[in-house]
Amino acid sequence: MDDELWAVIEPLLPVQPAGTPGPAQHDPRLVFQGILFVLFTGIGWEDLPQELGFGSGMTCWRRLRDWQAAGVFEAMHQAVLDCSNAAGLIDVDRVMIDGSHVRAERGRRDRTEPGRPCQDRVQTPLADLRQRGITGYIPRRGTRDKVTAGHWIVEQTFALLHQYRRLAIRWERRIDIHYGFLNLGAALICWRRLSNRTR
Repeated sequence: MDDELWAVIEPLLPVQPAGTPGPAQHDPRLVFQGILFVLFTGIGWEDLPQELGFGSGMTCWRRLRDWQAAGVFEAMHQAVLDCSNAAGLIDVDRVMIDGSHVRAERGRRDRTEPGRPCQDRVQTPLADLRQRGITGYIPRRGTRDKVTAGHWIVEQTFALLHQYRRLAIRWERRIDIHYGFLNLGAALICWRRLSNRTR
């Protein structure tokens, strides 16, 4: 992780108050690199190599949980988007939304009743668009239409997210941990694009 990216992340991390009881916390930059290592490789938390100096897998997992609860990864993604927008790299004339499904090896199913999908999750994206005055367009299966030409952008985004092996297959039982990884992966993709365009 380069110093420029850490300069974006570090101010977003919650600060442990002075005099907090318990052992001193592991270096947050090293812990963050441990989280990145798990995201990139897809290994289990318990398999995080100690010789790398990132702390134990459990330490990294707890910090991911706490930082996700504090909104760190969402704020990181937003900060990178703000930098990208300032650099003129974001086109807001067209917005695409889609869904990605991955196998959940150990994750629970998000269901309201056995055998029935959670209706709130299905309806939320379109409802969010309507609140912003955006008209959604859903193409019919098996047809070529006005959104087909731009659909590769959605497919490319999924491919970029799934390059992180921890996102290609969902191993997390807890959805907050999965969302933490998802926000982190999205932020890293945007950061890479921003770095390539501004260097």
